[in-house]
Amino acid sequence: MKVTSVETMAVPPLRLAKAAAAEPTAGFFERPRLTPSSGLFERRDRDNTDRQPVAELLVRIGTDEGIEGIGTVGAARGHAQFTIDHHLKHVVLGRSPFDVELLWERMFRETVKYGRKGMAVEAISGVDIALWDILGKATGQPLFNLLGGRTRESIRAYASALYPSENMDDLCAETQEYVDQGFSALKLRFGWGPEDGPAGMRRNLELVRSVRQTAGPDMEIAADAHMGWNVSYAIRMVRMIEDAGLNLAWVEEPVMPDNIPGYAQIAAAVETPIAGGEHEFTRYGFRELITQHAVDIVQLDVNRAGGVTEARKIWALAAAHDLPVIPHGGYMHNCHLIMAHVNSPLVEYFPPPARGRAPDSNEMFWYIFTGEPRAVRGRIALSGRPGLGVEVNWQFLGRAPQAGTALSEFV
Repeated sequence: MKVTSVETMAVPPLRLAKAAAAEPTAGFFERPRLTPSSGLFERRDRDNTDRQPVAELLVRIGTDEGIEGIGTVGAARGHAQFTIDHHLKHVVLGRSPFDVELLWERMFRETVKYGRKGMAVEAISGVDIALWDILGKATGQPLFNLLGGRTRESIRAYASALYPSENMDDLCAETQEYVDQGFSALKLRFGWGPEDGPAGMRRNLELVRSVRQTAGPDMEIAADAHMGWNVSYAIRMVRMIEDAGLNLAWVEEPVMPDNIPGYAQIAAAVETPIAGGEHEFTRYGFRELITQHAVDIVQLDVNRAGGVTEARKIWALAAAHDLPVIPHGGYMHNCHLIMAHVNSPLVEYFPPPARGRAPDSNEMFWYIFTGEPRAVRGRIALSGRPGLGVEVNWQFLGRAPQAGTALSEFV
């Protein structure tokens, strides 16, 4: 079997908004939360951030035996499209899709002068995931069977929502919905950082307390700072939550990802587990996170960090240090890797968006793919369908893509 085609298809945000019967927007639907820019002196309007012309980038790889694989790219979608179309596709064309190890190394080494992290590795990720989808379909096996098989019948999921709100009644009502649906774990987002002073710290504490009081003492509750804090603020904020007896399962991404010594300082100063890695890349980046004792929970994102081929190495590295891996995102490539590894206790689950609003950047897969599993009583069950087990919703996208298709044709 040989690779005969590598195509990319960019899905614009406007198509997602139309599918949700929402008002057209120039970007994703985004709720208030901390961002990496939250700590800057200049306040920016949230409506002017996170605007990207591409909501999702699909990578479709064809073979001479008629088997196709689909992959996705993490965050740098528009930039990665150019790299795949003009560079990476020439690395894999004519090669066996089973040679994932060699092809990954070739793509990584041939982009090293402009890559190693970020966009280039995300582009590699999309190609690699599509190759693994082909492997599963060619062998008639679900992807998790190629990675080690089932480690459980279903995967426990945590509902990843609960954005900061001025109305705590609304937040508590949403929390109760997830309790009623049978989830045993939740994640909320912090809304205030260093520039908001003591008042912001109290509001963060109120967020956590409100969710805890609604969910009860047995619910696992995690909280995400999304890189919006600094080291000293993070230590004080986490200690305040600990002193209140609110018992978080983890605090996620308290500081910028390159501040690995800062991560380690926070992890050593608090009792609450510290999670990170959503914005880290390849085994080399995670080697530093792990060996410097910067995180207690490893949170790679498979379609950012290097795809399935590289994710296997990161999972093994974490296992060698007795660390759990709870990847960022609800895509099926994450689910298959979780199913195949005993050091992954949870999967992140983004509930489907309500009718009438566009999906946010973490929810768009509900429209783009068919076959995504729904959580039942807080658990995800994977089918035995070959490969990733999901298919592109071509009806939603309008038609099968052709190489070089312009975004405007899909608006």
